[in-house]
Amino acid sequence: MAEIPMIISVDDHVVEPAHTWQSRLPEKYQDVGPRIVRRGIGAMTYLGSGQRYQIDWDDDAPPADCWIYEDLVVPHKRHVAAVGYSREEMTLSPITYDEMRPGCYDPEARADDMLMNHVDGSLPFPTFPRFCGQTFAEADDKELALLCVKAYNDFMVEEWCADSKGVNIPLCIIPLWDIDLAVEEVHRNAARGVHAVAFSEIPAKLGLPSIHSGYWDPFFAACADTDTTVCMHIGSSSRTRRSSA
Repeated sequence: MAEIPMIISVDDHVVEPAHTWQSRLPEKYQDVGPRIVRRGIGAMTYLGSGQRYQIDWDDDAPPADCWIYEDLVVPHKRHVAAVGYSREEMTLSPITYDEMRPGCYDPEARADDMLMNHVDGSLPFPTFPRFCGQTFAEADDKELALLCVKAYNDFMVEEWCADSKGVNIPLCIIPLWDIDLAVEEVHRNAARGVHAVAFSEIPAKLGLPSIHSGYWDPFFAACADTDTTVCMHIGSSSRTRRSSA
């Protein structure tokens, strides 16, 4: 019987380590850039838009690791990054890094997990930035947001993929709010060997120009010029796509 070839996964996800932005942003942004705070959460309700939650803090409740950025509070959740739970237990329950499988956030552990799962290559979409970097496109401070986009891409290239012997494949994001900066970021990353970029399936749903408007043509041209593949994850318009009845 012929051996089944190993798989190249183009729909993986990375849980960004706690130091992703704190170790890369300028000092003046350390207190306002994305950072992890561990606190107890008594109750959490998803508000149905992006990463917005109503959270009731309770220091007597089990601890949760939460991303804090501008007015966002985004807890890590069991259904995204847990292991050892039944399907019914994979819920929105907040968790810490200590409860996650290390392969969620550690590149060497991820490579080991891939080998066990018959996977030879992994292209991962972001978690905290969301599928195509919407988190930073929605931020108020665009100077900081641009630095956050670049910090994520530096993490992806220099840390997540650097020592993986090619099994971790870099997928970068762009500053969606500025076409010229987006083009620059495509070229910056292509120059160091990145040939995949995340983009929205329907940018108009994010309040951005339609792909039919011509606005994005310089971005698509930059991707064509650098042999960069445009990758779109279902839900990258911050909407759940449904078929008609």
